This record gives sequence, structure tokens and C-alpha cells, in this order.
Amino acid sequence: MATTASPREHASTEPWAGEHSLEPVPEEARSSTAAHQFWIWAGANIAPINWVLGALGIVLGLSLSDTILVLVLGNLIGMAVFGFFVLMGQRTGVTQMVLSRSAFGRRGAYLPTAFQFVIATGWCAINTWIVLDLVTSLFGEIGIDGGNGLKIATVLVIMALQVLIAAYGFRAIANFEKYTVPVTLVVLAFMTVVAWTQVDIDWGYAGAGLVGTERLSAMSTIMTAIGIGWGISWFAYASDYSRFVPRSMPASRLFTASVLGQFIPVVWLGVLGATLATVSQEIDPGQLIVNSFGALAIPVLLLVIHGPIATNILNIYSASVCALTLDIRVDRKIVAYVVGVLATVFTVWLVFQDDFATALDGWLASMVTWVAPWGAVMLVHYYWVARQRIDVPALYDPPGSSRLGDFRWDAIIAFVVGIFATWFFEFGIPTALQGPGAKALGNVDLSWLAGSLTAAVIYWALAARRRTAVETAGAPRSDARV
Repeated sequence: MATTASPREHASTEPWAGEHSLEPVPEEARSSTAAHQFWIWAGANIAPINWVLGALGIVLGLSLSDTILVLVLGNLIGMAVFGFFVLMGQRTGVTQMVLSRSAFGRRGAYLPTAFQFVIATGWCAINTWIVLDLVTSLFGEIGIDGGNGLKIATVLVIMALQVLIAAYGFRAIANFEKYTVPVTLVVLAFMTVVAWTQVDIDWGYAGAGLVGTERLSAMSTIMTAIGIGWGISWFAYASDYSRFVPRSMPASRLFTASVLGQFIPVVWLGVLGATLATVSQEIDPGQLIVNSFGALAIPVLLLVIHGPIATNILNIYSASVCALTLDIRVDRKIVAYVVGVLATVFTVWLVFQDDFATALDGWLASMVTWVAPWGAVMLVHYYWVARQRIDVPALYDPPGSSRLGDFRWDAIIAFVVGIFATWFFEFGIPTALQGPGAKALGNVDLSWLAGSLTAAVIYWALAARRRTAVETAGAPRSDARV
């Protein structure tokens, strides 16, 4: 199947005709509402990963108040910026990585796209592992202990369900979220009330008494993991789903629905995880919940398990369109199945990892290393260089004859230098992710800030010659041009 068909070849009026390819979604095919977008992003974040990350602050020695402060302030900033990426998809009708071609060039966009493919596949594995741990913990509550064999069997069943939904595309994803997330929110409300009224939460938990640079170091690590860094981690997904939103919808309405869909569950579950951790000081997701709820965890977690599945259908779908953006000429559904296989292998590897906190922090820190500078380049390019005006047909020119050029070195240079700056000021738990700049600052992690600013400033300077003109001025226009 051709993966980069020109928008001029799009003749179908079927509402969802473009969801299995990279074709820009025409206006008549856009029927996603603000409510759809809210449920998609809320569903993606009603997942155990968020209460685990909330517990991470307690495990690192922070007080409960410090952990909550980082969660709220960090996500206010990170999710607000995420909203600007959502608007890119609504205006252009294309996926986030196809849009990257406008800044990086036709082949230059392969670099961030390859990163995103790996990240989306890896997230699928990590979220599946968390579900797996919860399910096997529940089996233990009722006396069933099958060891690693039971875990691997559970992986296969859960992964098959996730891949099946994602393979059917955006319509299946939107419907799944629309009908299941409201029910899950009710369950979470019940779960939260029980936790905060029946469990002996230490609301004045002071942590390990960290002060000075030790306190700032721990807070900055959490800021990268589930504060600003969490919002950053969603930048590369945003347009993949907002491209189905009509341009007639007010930007403020779409922005608000998408940002709140992210912010509410992330902060809610992060605070829930942090408060539960004051009781057990545990970060293992299964034990954290089972120890706190006991037998009550069984009916609650059988419904809350929906969260990671809702997250992973987005990961699998986005990974599959990333593969098409790399000019891999394979049907998107087949790519989704391959992503499921790769994620299954990674999940099985995670089964045998002992230190979950180290593995999780390492994954999150390495993810921010590339997303922060890429996001900065795209923001500067879209809102300043291109002035929100992208010639969509030019994005689909074949490699070697693209009006965009194969490589745009200003963006590539800014991106690569930004990655180095991110690592230089990073202080993750794994020693490989502890940069000399962060150590010089007393182990304070400013990676996301350093990488974003460095990439933004370099790209702004290198692309200044284009700041007064649309990048493709004079190119053929179409009604998809925005």
C-alpha cells in the first residue's frame, strides 16, 4: 500500500477514509468533538503509571507537600504547552511526525520519527508491565500464583486486546474512550474516597527531611518524570488525534478540552499514589495498591486496568503512523501487529527486572532527552518561522524531489545540540543519565529546560532568514493549505 499518497489523490468522502494512512484528513471527514478529545487524553492518563510516578517522589525522600507541589505546578506548565501541539493537528490535518517534515526536511524528519517509534513501542511495554503486575497481584490475593509463566501468559492476552483496538484506527480508539472512560472515572472517585477515608494516610508526611540542594535535586527529578516532563512526553502524539477535529471548532475550546483531559487524571492519580506511598513507601505498582486496599482491590483494579489499555492503543496507533512516515510501505494494520510483537518482547524483559524505580526513571529521563529539543524546534518553526501556515501538499512530495528539501540542517543541528544540552543538565537515577552540568549544580535536574532553550535559540538564530515569509511561499496551494 502506498504510504504517502498526495492529498490531491484523496477522492473518498468516507468519514474515516484517512485514518489508516498518512493522508491529511479533509474537512468533510473531521467529526471528532471536544468531548472526544477530552476522553482520549483522559483515558490515556487514567493509568497505574501515574500513581506509580506520584509514589516516586515519596520514594526519593520528598515530603508529601513537595511532591504535590511539583505535580500541580509542573503539569500546569507542561500540559499548557501540550495544548499548542494539539492545535497544530487541527489546523493542518496531518500527523505530528509528518508535520515535522516542514522543519526537518523530507528525509531529515526520519530522525525524530525513529525516536518516536521506539518511544511509543517502549511505552506500550512499560504500561503493559504495570497492568501485568496489578493482575498477578490480584491473582495472589485469591490464592493463584503462577510465577513468571502466569505473567507471560497475561502479557499475551492483554497485548492482543490492545493491538486489536489500535489496528482498527482512530474511530475504534475514540469509541473505546468515549464509552469506558466515564465509568472508569466513577470507579476512580470511589477508589479515592476509600483510600483517603479508610487508609491511614500520613497527610503531614515529611519524607526523609531533605533540605537545600538535596531537596531541589529530588524535586527536579520528579519535575522531569511527572511534572513538566510528563506534558513534554505527549507532544509527539498530539496532532495524531487532533487532526480529526474540524477547523470550525474554536481553538480555545479544543485547547481547554485537551489540556484538562491530560491535567485532571495525571494530577489526580499522582496525588493518590503519593498519599498511598506515605503508608507503605512502596513503588511497586501491584503491591502499592494491593497492600493499601486488600480484598477491595479486586473489583476496583479489574476496572482500573482499563487505563493502561487506553494509553497503549494510542501508543500502538502512533507508532504505526510513525512507521509510515519513515516511508515503510506496509499496511498500517500490519505495522500495528509488529509493534505489538516488539512491545511483547520488551514487556517480557521487564518481567525479569528487579529495580523498577531505576528502570522507570531511566526510561522517562531518556525520553525527555529527545522530546524537549524536538518540541522546542517545532514550536519555534510552526508559530514563528511558518506563522502557522504550512503548505500541506509539500509535506507529501517524494524523497529526492521535495519542495521542502531532503534535509533542513538548521532544525537538525538545533535538535542534536539540544539533545546534548538535555543530557548535560540531566540527573536521572541511572548514572549514565547524570550529566556534568547537573552535578555542578548540586545534582539538580534542569534537563528539559536546558534542552528546550538551547534548541529553540539555535533554531531561531539559524532560521531567522525565513522569519518574514512562509517556508513554502510560491509553492502550489490547495484547500488543505493552512
